[in-house]
Parts: sequence; C-alpha cells; structure tokens
Amino acid sequence: MAVQRAAALRLLLVAMAVAAARGAVGGGAPAKVPAIFVFGDSTVDVGNNNYLPWSSARADFPHNGVDFPGGKPTGRFSNGLIGVDFIAAAMGFGRSPPPYLSLVAMAANSSSSNSSVEVMNKNNRTMMAAASSGMKGANFASGGSGLLDSTGTTINMTKQIEYFSDLRDQISTMLSADKASTLLSKSIFLISAGGNDAFDFFSQNKSPDSTAIQEFCEAMVSTYDSHVKTLYNLGARKFAVINVPYLGCCPYLRSQSPTGECMEPLNQLAKRLNSEIQDLFRDLSSEMQGMKYSIASSYEVISSLIKNPQAAGLVEVKSACCGGGGRFNADKACTPSSSCCTDRSKYLFWDLLHPTQATYKIVGHAFYDGAARFVSPITFKQLAAA
Repeated sequence: MAVQRAAALRLLLVAMAVAAARGAVGGGAPAKVPAIFVFGDSTVDVGNNNYLPWSSARADFPHNGVDFPGGKPTGRFSNGLIGVDFIAAAMGFGRSPPPYLSLVAMAANSSSSNSSVEVMNKNNRTMMAAASSGMKGANFASGGSGLLDSTGTTINMTKQIEYFSDLRDQISTMLSADKASTLLSKSIFLISAGGNDAFDFFSQNKSPDSTAIQEFCEAMVSTYDSHVKTLYNLGARKFAVINVPYLGCCPYLRSQSPTGECMEPLNQLAKRLNSEIQDLFRDLSSEMQGMKYSIASSYEVISSLIKNPQAAGLVEVKSACCGGGGRFNADKACTPSSSCCTDRSKYLFWDLLHPTQATYKIVGHAFYDGAARFVSPITFKQLAAA
C-alpha cells in the first residue's frame, strides 16, 4: 500500500510538471465549461465571509494572502491560492469565480436615490455587469459552514443554494430559460463540505457510541441528498464533489492529543462519511437523468502527503506555518501578530486547520487529473468534458 501511494504521488507530481511546462494551468486556455459554481466551507471560500462583519470566521487580514498575487489577504484561509483556484485555472479560468457577495455588493454600491437617467443607466450597467460575471460562475462558499444548517454561524448550505437560485433567475432574465438551462447543464457545480459537521460532532461527542455515529451519518447523507436534488432541480448536472478531509491530523487536533498523534477516531468518522457519500452519489446518478459526478478524495491526498511528504517536496507536515505557541504552533489561530514561517512551500498546513498554497496546488492537480485513488469514478477533467 505504501509503495502504491508513493507511486501515485510521483505520477501526480510528474503530471504537474508537464502541465506547468505546457502552461496548461492558468495559461489562458479556452474555458472547458461555461461556468463554475462553488458551494461549501473554508476549504473553498474565496471571500464571502469578508461580507459578514459580525463573524469571526474570516481571513481578510495578514498573514493570510502573503503569497497571493499582490501579497494581499482576500478572505482565503491560506497564504495564497487555494484548491478551487487551481481547479478553475485548469478548466481555463483565471482562478476561482468571485465570491457571490462581492457581486451583490457591486450591485448594491451602484444604487442611488438619485433618479437621474444618467445615474439609473450607470446602475443598470453595473447590475448587468454583476449578473454577466455570474454567468461565468460564482463562489457561494462560507468558512465555518457545513452540510447541516445547524453547523456554524455563517452562510449555511441552504442559504448558499438560495443565493444560487437568485443568480440563476438573473441569468435566465439576461438570456432565456432555454439558454440558461443549457449553460447550467454544462457547468461544474463544485461542493466541498462535511468537515465542519464532523468536527463539531466529534467535539460534542468525544466517545460516541455506534448509535450516535449511525444517527449522525444518516443525518449527513439525508441532508446531502436533499441539497444535491435541489441543485439538480435548479439545473445542475455536473457535480464535482470534494469529500471530508483527513481531519484528525491537522495541527489543532494534534495539539489536543496527549501524544501529539493524529486523532484517529475523527479520521475514522471522516472515512465512514466518505464511504456513505460515495454510495449516495452512485445511487443519485442512477436516479436522476443526465447527472454526472466525480468525487475527489481530500482524505486520500492529505493522508498520502503526511505519510510520504518527501515525494511532494514537503518537510513539515505536523505544525502550522502561521499560528502561535504550544505544540505544533497551534495554540492560537493565525493573526497579524502570529509567528509565520518563511519556508511556506515546505509546510503542509498553513494554520490550525487549513493547507498552504503549496498543498492546495498538489490537491488541485490531483482532483483535476489525478490517479483513481484520488478522484473517481472519473476525474474533474473528464467531468468537464462529459
């Protein structure tokens, strides 16, 4: 198994080198799909939480973004680009579509009580520009959210889908119902969620019995089923799913372990959820006409990197690059006053919970066109072409 994992990592890294040499990622290639619509948590949030002034689940401050083009924090929970940026680039876009709330703010900021024709025309143009941008996709993800609406206090999944429904209506108004339907059916709907739900469940149930675990998993799968069917009824056909991560080995969880080792019960919970999510999508694809899906295993990629970091050029896979105090630099979250490593490309983890840009690059490539152990039953690349 270790030999197979190392071989898969080597093949992935070779593919990344070839893609870079060809300029295939972010190289201005034509988009392979009309649009990308993103739903989920902080692993794919590119700035929606910036528009939640009451929330502490934000990353719109240094050291976040230190390696982002221009060196500015954007609301991404990382030192630079995140996985969805690399996936979008591989599909022919510059990076992730913009946060939906930035499009809303664009339209809102253009409004005015001045009723002059000039101002009204300007407002209309701005609102049309926002909707036009949305036709190439939008990112609805919100750090801290989960599949269950009871998880977190940010933009829950139900609300994210409601936002998409609003945007869909705007797109249908600009185009036509038929053209909008065609656009959506060919677009990618990317979902990365479930980690916060598992983390919250584990936090509240340190030693859950089999009944509690069963009830939690059933609630998760039932809710996922409902969300996917809602998106399908709104026009989604191509689902790119990122499964529950290898949660128990993040710096925060290690810091809570007396031995400093991974919290294996949490990893086992994630593994069980992933198995049931896989079964769910297999069943849904046989029920819903025209539905296609690809499941990317964040669990497998991160566990492989932890077990064989040298293959990917990583050195530190236990400690946070940005944080403060205690074991694994994980007593405190990443803030402007935190200590921050200089060799960020060598770190797996950026902060208490989230990967570095270097890790996200590997993850993005693995999901787009990696080995079957990392993405199945087809790759994101094949899903885009399907």
